[in-house]
Amino acid sequence: MHSEPAVKIAGLVKHYGDKPAVDGLDLTIARGAITAVLGPNGAGKTTTIETCEGYRRPDAGTVRVLGLDPVAQNAALRPRIGVMLQSGGVYAGARAVEMLRHTAALHAHPLDVDALVERLGLGSCGRTAYRRLSGGQQQRLALAMAVVGRPELVFLDEPTAGLDPQARRATWELVRDLRRDGVTVVVTTHHMDEAEQLADQVAVIDRGRVIATGSPEELCRGGAENALRFDGPPGLDLGPLLKELPEGAAATETTPGSYRVEAPVDPQLVATVTGWCAASGVLPERLSVQRRSLEDVFLDLTGRDLRS
Repeated sequence: MHSEPAVKIAGLVKHYGDKPAVDGLDLTIARGAITAVLGPNGAGKTTTIETCEGYRRPDAGTVRVLGLDPVAQNAALRPRIGVMLQSGGVYAGARAVEMLRHTAALHAHPLDVDALVERLGLGSCGRTAYRRLSGGQQQRLALAMAVVGRPELVFLDEPTAGLDPQARRATWELVRDLRRDGVTVVVTTHHMDEAEQLADQVAVIDRGRVIATGSPEELCRGGAENALRFDGPPGLDLGPLLKELPEGAAATETTPGSYRVEAPVDPQLVATVTGWCAASGVLPERLSVQRRSLEDVFLDLTGRDLRS
């Protein structure tokens, strides 16, 4: 068992000219987990990940990946990590499966190429030149090349960009299987539902710093309270219900016949509301629990203005 984390970043600083892309960033990524690194455009997440991969040299701070300096010890680190690039990193004229087999041959104990090709639906395009592949096929090939060498740690950049729903689900299952095999997975994505579905931990980066970390459940539980909604006859007297709710809770008729109860949602709250409805002779329709999504949290943290 390894005691040190998969990635340990302390005080990372990286400038492009006079502009700090990363400004004193601290981040720890646990081994054997899926960590989603989120951030708006220009937040510094790409620079951070490229520094971990050894493509960028820090201006200040320390970065250790699997206990190694990704720049000074890159030769030792490279065989132990997998990197999925948006550009694919493939020669335009190379045939898809031939390139995958070549990548597999560079590693001591690669995954079975034929099984990986079948799993990611690359069989029909195996002899097709990379430049002639669709965007989704290029994306799946890039993923296959990142994982075929059985890395200890894999960096996946927007792994499902441009994929149809079936390919997206297949990618998610492959990522979960990697975790089950003990692989540490770092995902950068703009799809909040993807991060919410896959990630054990989330790190939100903005303006060159980590501004929030935690599991999706922890992040969604904080901040604004959850709510319970139901429909019923318009004009219900909510005063008696308010007396039964926890301190600080609110109950309002948002539109005629539509009601919202704002409070931490748990089984007791549901029982209280439905019990009041039963005592009042009200059949609650379309009763639903509304929880903050990871997208809600992300927008609350980083703002709702467009970034260039």
